[in-house]
Amino acid sequence: MRENPYVPYPALLKRSYFESDDFSLKTFEFELLDGNRIDYIPGQFCEISVFGKGEAPFGIASSPTEGHILKFTVNKAGLVTTALHEAEEGSILGIRGPLGNGYPVEKFRGKNVLIVGGGFAFTTLRSLLVYLLNSRSDYEKITVIYGARTPGLLLYREELFEWEKRDDLKVILTVDREFPGWEKQVGFVPQVLERTAPSSKDCYAVVCGPPIMIKFTLPVLEKLGFKPEMVYTSLEKRMKCGIGKCGRCNIGPKYICKDGPVFSLAQLAELPEDY
Repeated sequence: MRENPYVPYPALLKRSYFESDDFSLKTFEFELLDGNRIDYIPGQFCEISVFGKGEAPFGIASSPTEGHILKFTVNKAGLVTTALHEAEEGSILGIRGPLGNGYPVEKFRGKNVLIVGGGFAFTTLRSLLVYLLNSRSDYEKITVIYGARTPGLLLYREELFEWEKRDDLKVILTVDREFPGWEKQVGFVPQVLERTAPSSKDCYAVVCGPPIMIKFTLPVLEKLGFKPEMVYTSLEKRMKCGIGKCGRCNIGPKYICKDGPVFSLAQLAELPEDY
């Protein structure tokens, strides 16, 4: 982060494209101007500013191993996200970050890794997966379970289908209900997780998705034998200003934007239940 954390870096929107069939999800690729670069790890966030409209936090979908382009996938939902969706390639926007902590990738070395995602929360999980695959020999078995309501709402579909073909990676894709032409798994992510029952031995699990998905996924992980200190999730919904000044993200003594958004279940057990 730059010396003044309130001031965003100017960033060029080099490319944007829709990810979903309903045009609600769009990926943006930015390049920071004036030779600026940021160092980040998977799981961290940035604030994107649309000048004259405001700013909002978004998880970084690119991996630091992919070069200097910053990638974000955004759901069109409000004033800032609508303005971002309408921004033209070549526009100058602002990026402030990186913010928060990230996934403890150093702990994952030499271990099995289970990645469980749902819906458009797969953004930082993509960052993590690309990061792990860049140093594939540093990790043991990697399993990905990812689901969405329909096939057209799965993010990064071309990459997902390529990852499915790899023999050093297990990718399990699912949709909530039967869909014409869909021949892969059918069922909610927690159901598919329980059905496939990946081993918890020497395995870290990373879970990110809608709150309701996380709520029903965590008991399944517990049932499969995952210990609280081996399960990580992101409280990305609580991210606000990103630097602990607005006070809108605190849970007890913790500021999600500074102490999180990534926490282990063991850490969350020490917080008040209002998260």
